[in-house]
Amino acid sequence: MRVICMYLPQYHRFPENDAWWGEGYTEWTAVKRAVPLYKGHAQPKHPYEDWYYDLEKEGVKTLKWQASLAKDYGIYGFCFYHYWFCGKQLMEKPMEILLAHPEINLRYSICWANESFTRTWYGLADQVLMRQEYGVEKDWQRHFTYLLPFFLDKRYMKVGNRPVLHIYRTKDIKHLDKMLACFHKLAKNNGFDGMFIVGGRTAGEEETREGLIDAYYTFEPGYTLKHDFGKLASIEYQSKVLWRTIWNKLFPRKKLERRISIDTIFARIAKREGEEKVYPGLFPKWDNTPRRSYKGLVYEGASPEKFLSCLKRLKEKVEGRKEDFVYINAWNEWGEGAYLEPDKESGFAYLEAVRCAGED
Repeated sequence: MRVICMYLPQYHRFPENDAWWGEGYTEWTAVKRAVPLYKGHAQPKHPYEDWYYDLEKEGVKTLKWQASLAKDYGIYGFCFYHYWFCGKQLMEKPMEILLAHPEINLRYSICWANESFTRTWYGLADQVLMRQEYGVEKDWQRHFTYLLPFFLDKRYMKVGNRPVLHIYRTKDIKHLDKMLACFHKLAKNNGFDGMFIVGGRTAGEEETREGLIDAYYTFEPGYTLKHDFGKLASIEYQSKVLWRTIWNKLFPRKKLERRISIDTIFARIAKREGEEKVYPGLFPKWDNTPRRSYKGLVYEGASPEKFLSCLKRLKEKVEGRKEDFVYINAWNEWGEGAYLEPDKESGFAYLEAVRCAGED
């Protein structure tokens, strides 16, 4: 089992965040301002030794530390989110720092997070901050040219002689066939055997076009909640959400609108039959109330022991495969409460679970 962790680079200032969310905003801003929303709700979360790192000012130091942790605890590598909007970029500095410092011993790949930026965190998904557009062939060539130095990096993940590129929502790309044909051609022109394209199985609409995607990674918990939660469980969950939403419209004292037992979602993930060229996914815990307050979602009852048990089941599903990848959401999604990094509450317990699963 080779564990790949999704990696969020939003731990440094950049002008767009200053304009959209307030001067100095980073992911830590949301984490620090979180508050308990019900009895027993453990917020805010605090990183181990209070290290609220800055991925620009302390980029090399932080990435070296994270790479060392990943190696020590048996993590194969990271998958960095890449925000590209037809040439315009956001949060690119951490990945560029990694590329510029080959002494950082970290295997990595890239996930193009190809969604429009909206005010979803505040329940205003219709307010678009930066719209995702895909352009034409000259734009695709420009995109590939930017990515090429990463693909050529010895640390970059490859399947055979093909660099791995993840695309979060392939379904959103109308001319995906032409775009990928362009990427494959340019890859071959630069000494590769083409690209290895990994699409996301997310809460969004599933890809139905055949022959374009080499494999899929499963993005949890969104995929299971949306596509494999079970009819009765889904009805019960939606009914509770509706009741709490109505309550919040009528009364000043707000209730957290979305709460689910993590046992329910882990059971669905563990039970699901493995599919060829579909890499399973898991998440250690989830609480996105730092971002969304009472409109957030908490998976209750999370523990390192439950995470370990489910991870062992996923290991069984991928044993014997040529590409035995398992995707963890995430290494450092602190604003969503989905992180393996050590904190004051659990210490290194979730990382220990990854190591234990790998050694078992």
